[in-house]
Amino acid sequence: MEAIREWGAIPSTDRYAMLDRIRQPALVVHGNKDVVVAPINAFILAQHLPDAQLVMYPDASHGAQSQHAGVFLEHARTFLNE
Repeated sequence: MEAIREWGAIPSTDRYAMLDRIRQPALVVHGNKDVVVAPINAFILAQHLPDAQLVMYPDASHGAQSQHAGVFLEHARTFLNE
């Protein structure tokens, strides 16, 4: 539980130091009302990945993909077909 809480906190500056080496496109999907992993982490992750797209679903929590299943599938299809 401590590790989960720590990951949900705003990370230290070196936590994402190796992410710039990932060259694969990434789709970062998050709910803006997630209480398990704070939404700021999705922004930070997308910022540190060289080829990331961020989708933030409104009024969604930790299960954003299932809460917005239809639109998520469209986003995923578009991402995978690019």
